[in-house]
Amino acid sequence: MADDRCELLCLDLEKAERLRGELVQPGEAERMAARAKALADPTRLSLAATLVRTDELCVCDLAWISGRAENLVSHHLRVLRAEGLASSRRDGKMVLYAATDAGRSLLSAVRADAEVAS
Repeated sequence: MADDRCELLCLDLEKAERLRGELVQPGEAERMAARAKALADPTRLSLAATLVRTDELCVCDLAWISGRAENLVSHHLRVLRAEGLASSRRDGKMVLYAATDAGRSLLSAVRADAEVAS
């Protein structure tokens, strides 16, 4: 028998039924996983962490700060934006990026979890 399984059936039916009714539905779970997956890449996580520390930055700033190529940073920002973790706005010839509330919230949760784990 594996150490991670109960050796007897010990179902707390009341609790289990309540939690089963609150289970995240498949479509919502897929959206949540896609957002979390967007932060699973170290470069995107780093860019998102930079965005939450300021109001907004352009790709050039983020490329210089991260030490990455502008086209790579731009690609990663598109992913963050597609998942609703960053927003963008055009200001003349510049495109400025900012963390969204969802991005700030998810990054905060990731940071809190990392602090607990260490």
